[in-house]
Amino acid sequence: MKKTLVLSAAAVMLLGASAFAKESTLIDFTMLDSDMTIKAQNSDVEIPQNKRTIMDYGVAAGATFDQEQKDLMKTSLYLGEWEVSLNSSAQNVAALAESVTVAAPVRDSAKVPFAGKKVLGVHVIFPSGAYNANAKITPPFDIPAYEPLSTADDNGNRQPQTDEEKASNRTLFEADSDDTPAYGLVKNVGTLKSIQVTTMGMNYPHSLYVLLKDTDGIERRYFMGYLGFDGWKSLTWNNPNYLTDVRVREIRVYPIYPRGLPFVKFCGFQVCRDAGHIGDDFIGYFKDVKIIYDKAELTSERDIADEDLWGIVTRRERARQNIEMSRFGNKQVNRYLEKSKMATEESFSSSLDANSSSNAQSNGGQAAN
Repeated sequence: MKKTLVLSAAAVMLLGASAFAKESTLIDFTMLDSDMTIKAQNSDVEIPQNKRTIMDYGVAAGATFDQEQKDLMKTSLYLGEWEVSLNSSAQNVAALAESVTVAAPVRDSAKVPFAGKKVLGVHVIFPSGAYNANAKITPPFDIPAYEPLSTADDNGNRQPQTDEEKASNRTLFEADSDDTPAYGLVKNVGTLKSIQVTTMGMNYPHSLYVLLKDTDGIERRYFMGYLGFDGWKSLTWNNPNYLTDVRVREIRVYPIYPRGLPFVKFCGFQVCRDAGHIGDDFIGYFKDVKIIYDKAELTSERDIADEDLWGIVTRRERARQNIEMSRFGNKQVNRYLEKSKMATEESFSSSLDANSSSNAQSNGGQAAN
């Protein structure tokens, strides 16, 4: 009797049945090129951004900021906005200043399907000393899991949700459909079977990891392999603990409602340089990250619309969204303040009259009498 009940429940919600495994593109960097610019009301400064993923962190700024400042408090997953962070022993002035990301154009003549598009280009300066070092390439903000799907206008302002967007039951950073790439977030993920990264190697001996975060906020890293090759290649991680025979799996059954859908989101890459390998410059290019996974839940239409009746998931997701936005907004506002305080002068202004005959000669000699 007990076995019958377990199997019946598993038929309703089954974690990790290989029959329901599917492939999804977690993030495609060719979709994160600049397609808009933001500009303050009374300024000529234009900042390139990606319209689909733009976020306004001015909502977390206080009343001490004017509208012109808040207009610039926006950021997105645009390729030039990604960050490179070095471990403490690898940090020096030159490395911090020159370790950056760019939107790297692929030649039109390249023999790859994404020729003519832009991918994520990374420049890292590792220490030349004989000790281990690593660099993380991360998004400019923690990708929100509960940001409502909506469009942005040409100024980067999010518009109210349309009825179609509400009916899609998708969030901003999810894929538009099952056949399109996501923007760093995939939901309804049970057991991960494989991860694949499409990257361009340049014979560097460094190792590459993919960083993912789950529903519980736990970040894990997955070893993809070494970058000691030349040209484009797909590196794959296969789950060594993945069981293809459902009979030997541990079946875990969870309440169907109001538990939210499990998800994974992209947190970045980590490049590790061994002490015995060459240091200094590292150049890397990344096209996309894909995952193969088991569905966490069998999605099907139920006889009663639970969420419409109780609204539990909506309230929980709204609370999580507010927490994520507040954390993200405070971090970006502090960065904006620090950037506003930075010195902009390139040289000193002279205390001497430029036309004075008593000034020293440019050749180092004495002024003529």
